[in-house]
Amino acid sequence: MKLALKIDVDTYRGTRQGVPRLVKILTAHGAGATFLFSLGPDHTGRAIKRVFRPGFFGKVRRTSVLKHYGLKTLLYGTLLPAPDIGRECADAMRNVRDAGFEVGIHTWDHVLWQDEVAAADAQWTRGQMERACARFEEIFGEPARVHGAAGWQMNRYAYRLTQRLGFNYCSDTRGSGPFIPIYQAEIIACPQLPTTLPTLDEMIGVDGVTGANVAERLLELSRHPPVTGHVFTLHAELEGMKLAPVFEKLMEGWRAQGYELTSLHDYLESLATRNLPRHEIAAGPVPGRAGALALQGREFLAGA
Repeated sequence: MKLALKIDVDTYRGTRQGVPRLVKILTAHGAGATFLFSLGPDHTGRAIKRVFRPGFFGKVRRTSVLKHYGLKTLLYGTLLPAPDIGRECADAMRNVRDAGFEVGIHTWDHVLWQDEVAAADAQWTRGQMERACARFEEIFGEPARVHGAAGWQMNRYAYRLTQRLGFNYCSDTRGSGPFIPIYQAEIIACPQLPTTLPTLDEMIGVDGVTGANVAERLLELSRHPPVTGHVFTLHAELEGMKLAPVFEKLMEGWRAQGYELTSLHDYLESLATRNLPRHEIAAGPVPGRAGALALQGREFLAGA
């Protein structure tokens, strides 16, 4: 049974500090993973605009954002200039690939995508995705084959572009297992490998879960796996830094449960991809996270 590790890299600090630590941890444990990079400016400070979004302050308070991200990161794009992550961290990104890990695209501008894409038009969406693709190819010398949207936020144009820009598969959604997406009656010819388990920052601070017991709670949720295994999303800014000991405990627990820890590529290779079910994509809440996310909806049955 496979459990794919999807690593979202949101910030300059996460790329510079969290990513190298995760590479060391994963290598020591013999685990595979997919690193998805933010490739443009780090505008983390501009996330303050989310103050009026329901649940935003609760999440900030629960997850100690200042402790995990650092004051400097929280000022990028406001009181401090935004560093260009792809330009300044290209060597760090190539080191991940050279260490044997799969690499792909998270976004161009993490905060901008997460806050604007839901209502964006085709031109804006194409511009953001094409900039990310061009920067990725500039850094790695080849096109990206996997995309995982920032904040699990997408729109109709972004789904269409996942197939037109040449991605082999994507992880833009939350759900229960791999599927061929249907969005607003349009089949998207690019498989979705949704995140199937809650993230640590969604769990900590809810129902008595703390940093001390979150690993045990998550391992309980993964004890009885679905037929298609699991996809777990972690963050370079969390599991690559202060929550690294929790992540190591999780990997040991998953191995004890019989999982093989792998990349999204190897996870998909283990599936009968020609027989993936078709599911509609919906939008809705996920416990512990603010706003509506892209969700795996009902299965589409021919003739139903």
